[in-house]
Amino acid sequence: MVILGVDTALRCTGYGIINANGDLFKTIDCGLIKNRKELPQSKCLTRLYYGIQELVKTFKVDVAAIEGAFFGKNVRTTMILGYARGAVMTALSSLDIPIYAYSPKEVKMAAGGIGTASKEQVATIMSSFLGIDISQLEFDATDALGLALCHANRAMRQDSLYTLNSPI
Repeated sequence: MVILGVDTALRCTGYGIINANGDLFKTIDCGLIKNRKELPQSKCLTRLYYGIQELVKTFKVDVAAIEGAFFGKNVRTTMILGYARGAVMTALSSLDIPIYAYSPKEVKMAAGGIGTASKEQVATIMSSFLGIDISQLEFDATDALGLALCHANRAMRQDSLYTLNSPI
Protein backbone atom coordinates (compact mmCIF):
# COMPACT_ATOMS: atom_id res chain seq x y z
CA MET A 1 0.00 0.00 0.00
CA VAL A 2 1.39 3.41 -0.99
CA ILE A 3 0.52 6.05 1.61
CA LEU A 4 0.79 9.82 1.17
CA GLY A 5 1.12 11.84 4.37
CA VAL A 6 0.43 15.57 4.04
CA ASP A 7 1.35 18.25 6.60
CA THR A 8 -0.79 21.05 5.22
CA ALA A 9 0.09 24.75 5.10
CA LEU A 10 -0.52 27.49 2.54
CA ARG A 11 3.11 28.46 1.91
CA CYS A 12 4.99 25.26 2.78
CA THR A 13 3.15 21.92 2.69
CA GLY A 14 5.14 18.86 3.63
CA TYR A 15 4.57 15.51 1.99
CA GLY A 16 5.87 12.04 2.71
CA ILE A 17 5.20 8.91 0.70
CA ILE A 18 5.85 5.45 2.05
CA ASN A 19 5.20 1.90 0.88
CA ALA A 20 3.71 -0.29 3.60
CA ASN A 21 3.93 -4.03 3.09
CA GLY A 22 3.03 -5.92 6.23
CA ASP A 23 5.49 -4.83 8.92
CA LEU A 24 7.91 -3.37 6.35
CA PHE A 25 7.79 0.35 5.64
CA LYS A 26 9.93 2.04 2.99
CA THR A 27 10.23 5.73 2.16
CA ILE A 28 9.46 6.44 -1.49
CA ASP A 29 9.72 10.24 -1.49
CA CYS A 30 9.30 13.26 0.74
CA GLY A 31 9.62 16.99 0.38
CA LEU A 32 7.77 20.27 0.25
CA ILE A 33 5.28 22.06 -1.95
CA LYS A 34 6.36 25.68 -1.54
CA ASN A 35 4.55 28.87 -2.46
CA ARG A 36 6.28 32.24 -2.59
CA LYS A 37 5.02 34.93 -0.21
CA GLU A 38 4.09 37.27 -3.06
CA LEU A 39 1.63 34.77 -4.57
CA PRO A 40 -2.02 35.45 -3.75
CA GLN A 41 -3.82 32.84 -1.67
CA SER A 42 -5.87 31.67 -4.64
CA LYS A 43 -2.72 30.83 -6.65
CA CYS A 44 -1.19 29.07 -3.64
CA LEU A 45 -4.30 26.91 -3.28
CA THR A 46 -4.25 26.08 -7.00
CA ARG A 47 -0.57 25.10 -6.84
CA LEU A 48 -1.27 22.99 -3.77
CA TYR A 49 -4.19 21.23 -5.48
CA TYR A 50 -2.18 20.36 -8.60
CA GLY A 51 0.95 19.51 -6.63
CA ILE A 52 -0.94 16.92 -4.57
CA GLN A 53 -2.58 15.50 -7.69
CA GLU A 54 0.81 15.16 -9.38
CA LEU A 55 2.21 13.27 -6.38
CA VAL A 56 -0.77 10.89 -6.36
CA LYS A 57 -0.44 10.16 -10.07
CA THR A 58 3.37 9.91 -10.12
CA PHE A 59 3.66 7.58 -7.13
CA LYS A 60 0.36 5.71 -7.59
CA VAL A 61 -0.86 6.60 -4.10
CA ASP A 62 -3.52 4.32 -2.60
CA VAL A 63 -4.48 6.29 0.50
CA ALA A 64 -3.69 9.60 2.21
CA ALA A 65 -3.23 10.73 5.81
CA ILE A 66 -3.63 14.33 6.91
CA GLU A 67 -3.76 16.15 10.22
CA GLY A 68 -7.18 16.28 11.82
CA ALA A 69 -9.03 19.41 12.83
CA PHE A 70 -6.78 22.31 13.79
CA PHE A 71 -7.61 24.72 16.58
CA GLY A 72 -5.64 27.94 16.74
CA LYS A 73 -5.79 31.19 18.64
CA ASN A 74 -5.41 33.30 15.49
CA VAL A 75 -8.66 33.10 13.52
CA ARG A 76 -7.09 34.31 10.26
CA THR A 77 -4.32 31.70 10.42
CA THR A 78 -6.85 28.98 11.21
CA MET A 79 -9.00 30.01 8.24
CA ILE A 80 -6.03 30.00 5.85
CA LEU A 81 -4.99 26.57 7.07
CA GLY A 82 -8.57 25.42 6.50
CA TYR A 83 -8.44 26.67 2.91
CA ALA A 84 -5.20 24.77 2.30
CA ARG A 85 -6.61 21.63 3.91
CA GLY A 86 -9.67 21.95 1.67
CA ALA A 87 -7.49 22.20 -1.45
CA VAL A 88 -5.58 19.07 -0.41
CA MET A 89 -8.75 17.14 0.41
CA THR A 90 -10.38 18.15 -2.88
CA ALA A 91 -7.29 17.14 -4.87
CA LEU A 92 -7.27 13.73 -3.19
CA SER A 93 -11.03 13.18 -3.32
CA SER A 94 -11.23 14.07 -7.02
CA LEU A 95 -8.86 11.14 -7.67
CA ASP A 96 -10.87 8.81 -5.39
CA ILE A 97 -8.08 8.59 -2.80
CA PRO A 98 -9.42 7.71 0.68
CA ILE A 99 -8.37 10.30 3.26
CA TYR A 100 -7.73 9.55 6.93
CA ALA A 101 -7.19 12.22 9.58
CA TYR A 102 -5.02 11.89 12.68
CA SER A 103 -4.36 14.23 15.57
CA PRO A 104 -0.80 15.42 16.22
CA LYS A 105 -0.80 13.31 19.39
CA GLU A 106 -1.75 10.16 17.44
CA VAL A 107 1.05 10.82 14.95
CA LYS A 108 3.60 11.34 17.71
CA MET A 109 2.45 8.15 19.45
CA ALA A 110 2.80 6.18 16.21
CA ALA A 111 6.20 7.70 15.50
CA GLY A 112 7.76 7.21 18.88
CA GLY A 113 5.29 6.10 21.47
CA ILE A 114 5.29 9.54 23.11
CA GLY A 115 2.31 11.80 22.47
CA THR A 116 4.27 14.86 23.53
CA ALA A 117 7.31 14.29 21.29
CA SER A 118 8.91 17.42 19.82
CA LYS A 119 9.32 17.95 16.08
CA GLU A 120 13.02 17.15 16.51
CA GLN A 121 12.21 13.85 18.22
CA VAL A 122 9.70 12.89 15.53
CA ALA A 123 12.27 13.69 12.82
CA THR A 124 14.93 11.59 14.55
CA ILE A 125 12.55 8.66 14.90
CA MET A 126 11.51 8.95 11.23
CA SER A 127 15.18 8.90 10.30
CA SER A 128 15.95 5.70 12.15
CA PHE A 129 12.66 3.92 11.48
CA LEU A 130 12.44 4.70 7.77
CA GLY A 131 16.18 4.77 7.09
CA ILE A 132 16.37 8.31 5.76
CA ASP A 133 18.83 11.13 6.27
CA ILE A 134 16.90 13.94 7.91
CA SER A 135 19.74 16.44 7.89
CA GLN A 136 18.46 17.90 4.60
CA LEU A 137 14.74 17.65 5.41
CA GLU A 138 12.46 20.26 6.91
CA PHE A 139 10.13 19.41 9.78
CA ASP A 140 7.10 19.74 7.48
CA ALA A 141 8.39 16.78 5.43
CA THR A 142 9.22 14.64 8.47
CA ASP A 143 5.82 15.48 9.99
CA ALA A 144 4.21 14.29 6.75
CA LEU A 145 6.21 11.05 6.93
CA GLY A 146 4.93 10.71 10.50
CA LEU A 147 1.35 11.00 9.24
CA ALA A 148 1.98 8.31 6.61
CA LEU A 149 3.59 6.05 9.21
CA CYS A 150 0.71 6.62 11.62
CA HIS A 151 -1.74 5.44 8.98
CA ALA A 152 0.46 2.47 8.09
CA ASN A 153 0.49 1.41 11.74
CA ARG A 154 -3.28 1.69 11.93
CA ALA A 155 -3.99 -0.04 8.60
CA MET A 156 -1.38 -2.80 8.69
CA ARG A 157 -1.33 -3.62 12.40
CA GLN A 158 -4.91 -3.62 13.52
CA ASP A 159 -4.94 -4.87 17.09
CA SER A 160 -5.78 -3.51 20.52
CA LEU A 161 -3.07 -0.84 20.21
CA TYR A 162 -3.93 0.37 16.69
CA THR A 163 -7.43 0.79 15.33
CA LEU A 164 -8.26 2.20 11.92
CA ASN A 165 -10.56 5.21 11.80
CA SER A 166 -13.09 5.70 9.02
CA PRO A 167 -12.01 7.86 6.09
CA ILE A 168 -13.14 11.47 6.24
